[in-house]
Amino acid sequence: MRASVTTTAAAVATALALLLTGCSGTGDGGDGNGRTELSFQSLAWQKESVDANRQLVKEWNETHPDIHVNYVQGSWDTVHDQLLTSFEGDEAPDVIHDASDDLADFAYGGYLADLRTLLPDRLTADIPQQSWRTTTFGDGVYGVPFLQEPRVLIANTKILKKSGVRIPTPGNPWSWTEFRQITKELTGKGRYGVAWPLKEPVSVTLNLGLSAGGRLFHPGADGKVTIRAGEGDHVVPGTIHDQVDIDHSAARTALGMGGSDTLPGFFGGKYAMVPLGFSYRQQVVEQAPEGFEWTVLPAPAGSGGLAQGVSPQTLSVSEASPHKKEAAQFIDFLLRPQNMVRLAKGDWMLPTGTAALADPALHTDKDGWSTGVAVAKALRPAPAQSVRGYPEWKDKVATPALQEYYSGAIGAEELRKRLVDDGNRVLARYQR
Repeated sequence: MRASVTTTAAAVATALALLLTGCSGTGDGGDGNGRTELSFQSLAWQKESVDANRQLVKEWNETHPDIHVNYVQGSWDTVHDQLLTSFEGDEAPDVIHDASDDLADFAYGGYLADLRTLLPDRLTADIPQQSWRTTTFGDGVYGVPFLQEPRVLIANTKILKKSGVRIPTPGNPWSWTEFRQITKELTGKGRYGVAWPLKEPVSVTLNLGLSAGGRLFHPGADGKVTIRAGEGDHVVPGTIHDQVDIDHSAARTALGMGGSDTLPGFFGGKYAMVPLGFSYRQQVVEQAPEGFEWTVLPAPAGSGGLAQGVSPQTLSVSEASPHKKEAAQFIDFLLRPQNMVRLAKGDWMLPTGTAALADPALHTDKDGWSTGVAVAKALRPAPAQSVRGYPEWKDKVATPALQEYYSGAIGAEELRKRLVDDGNRVLARYQR
């Protein structure tokens, strides 16, 4: 989960100052005494995650006296603009922590190193091909996907048990039709069956849409992408719309909320379930009142099974770094299976590596870890993350259209027209 702290001018200035301090050196990445100096900008923000990253940097430095890594603290809120500024100013960190859906412009712009000849076979073989596709742009690989976060249902155990509804498992999940019916059964006086926090509705809609066979973005033989809406693309938005506007089993007030905003109502029994990113479990553990019982359920499935799109966290190397080989060696160290597990637990997310996913520490029912691991094999690249023009489509077309549709202001046909017709006009400008 990315931090949701309000960005201020002071925060941006501080982040840039830290970055420039961490990246300054002799100009060739050395300290003047023959020691290679690398800068690693981390976006870890939760205490457990920051501690894990800092400890791993310390362990590297203790065992690699000739290659010293300087830890630089970045922020999810400012990372794109801050990196762009640092790239253009030739002050980029050597090792860059980001997310795969933020890499396309940097990769196509020539700011990131192609990692294909830099990474060891151990690491490339350990991470599944579907994860590598999230960081492949054109013919190159521009990041190592290492942490991923499925969307799950976090549910009030007492309400589920009292209702008598069937409890889904990864092997036998609810269908989207069943899920809609279940939320009606869980709705009662002063309580909604579900709360959809859809302040940012696009990624939720597209990523969960893969489970119903939705795709929306279709690449052609010429490499150009067009938007087409099939039957599967309407399952998820149609379900959410009907829960809010027909069944009244989903809270209308939650539509404008972020994930954290729904937790007080969830703890108070106002919502029986909340679809959230896997890492929100940490907030539940830390904030739930004493005695509150909760469980983690898989998201509903459709013709695509449990498939859902993800944009993993990534580690990249700056194209301008004079020490790409050493930077890749540090990435390999960070992502050894036991270290990948430490990073995953610190962020309450799932590792991409097959060896790390097999670690017994993650195969526990406590806090829903085993449910997440079971879902991990169904995770796929987010449908549109490598599409040129997607950010504009998302901000100017899809976000307002979906918000109006979920609130009942427009119907399904108008939604389709805006997503597809208006969307293709946006993409056409980027694909001339």
